[in-house]
Amino acid sequence: MIVAGVVDAPLFVVPRVLDALRAYQASAPPGLPDALAATLLAGIEAHPTKFWVMTQFQKTLARIPAGDAATRDHVCKELETLMDLLGIRSSDGVLGPERR
Repeated sequence: MIVAGVVDAPLFVVPRVLDALRAYQASAPPGLPDALAATLLAGIEAHPTKFWVMTQFQKTLARIPAGDAATRDHVCKELETLMDLLGIRSSDGVLGPERR
């Protein structure tokens, strides 16, 4: 999980993206995914870049205890959902080599 390898790109944060994040947050599993959604909603307009989002993803993944593969897999699936909402095609390795 090295954010330094992320190829930065601007994100187009339009009202429908914010609405999608709000809807995700309202239905997200409690814990890391909904906390991350709150963080994204609070900061994405001020930092509309892929690098900023991947940094938030990395912080979220760092909270998962080492060796807890089931939780990590679940959270990575949720992060991929958030990537779809934000129009991010690749995590550039932040989610791990087996993920997009």
